[in-house]
Amino acid sequence: MVQIKSPEQIAKMRAAGLVVAAIHAATREAAVPGATTKDLDEVARKVLAEHGAKSNFLGYGGFPATICTSANDVVVHGIPSDEVVLKDGDIISIDCGAIVDGWHGDAAYTAFVGSGHAPELIELSRVTEESMWAGIAAMKPGNRLVDVSRAIETYIRRQPKPGGGRYGIIEDYGGHGIGTEMHMDPHLLNYVDRRRGKGPKLVPGFCLAIEPMVSLGTPRTEVLEDDWTVITTDGTWSSHWEHSVALTEEGPLVLTAPDGGRAKLAEHGVVAAPDPLG
Repeated sequence: MVQIKSPEQIAKMRAAGLVVAAIHAATREAAVPGATTKDLDEVARKVLAEHGAKSNFLGYGGFPATICTSANDVVVHGIPSDEVVLKDGDIISIDCGAIVDGWHGDAAYTAFVGSGHAPELIELSRVTEESMWAGIAAMKPGNRLVDVSRAIETYIRRQPKPGGGRYGIIEDYGGHGIGTEMHMDPHLLNYVDRRRGKGPKLVPGFCLAIEPMVSLGTPRTEVLEDDWTVITTDGTWSSHWEHSVALTEEGPLVLTAPDGGRAKLAEHGVVAAPDPLG
């Protein structure tokens, strides 16, 4: 069953989303050469404490940290560690969430550590992020879940990959519903699988965490012995972007973006819903 939220509940999710945005800002500044991924986790813990919010990652299924830190060929669910030291030229996905008054926010971004990144890595992150915004722009009343998947996949497939070939759209992980839990129905693929049908209709109160994961090579992954860390099977590097989004009577509201998604949605000809928190 899909959980449909009232405007008042969406406002509470917006409060949680703004805490996530604050974590993103703080960890982005801290993701520099010489920092450990454990350092980034400590930064996130401090932001949560400052806002009186709780982590929805810590303890989830036994996960031992506040955020996921996934560098280079790690796609998702990397565990922060003192042993992982960021180097100039690395890329890292930082995925985090927050709970405020029982309501969840969840978002991720790909950061560039230092400088000197290869053009194909810069383009990889751009394509992944822009495919997320294409999916967000497809959150319109009357559309179905598959329309979001199609928008993401179509954007990625239309982008030429430097050096030729195709980007790998990760198959085993995708987006999800969000609300009183971090992961809820429905599961959102980042590509169209006709066997799954069209999925539910999108109506006001529908909330999704939209999160494409794209690699420079394979769409396939494997999980390491820690039972969490997910890597590409061919060792190619990957990018991960995510926002939590609510569909309202007045359009989509990007709960985890500081501006509610206004600027990026405008590029798609979509007007973001007003921010319930002003």
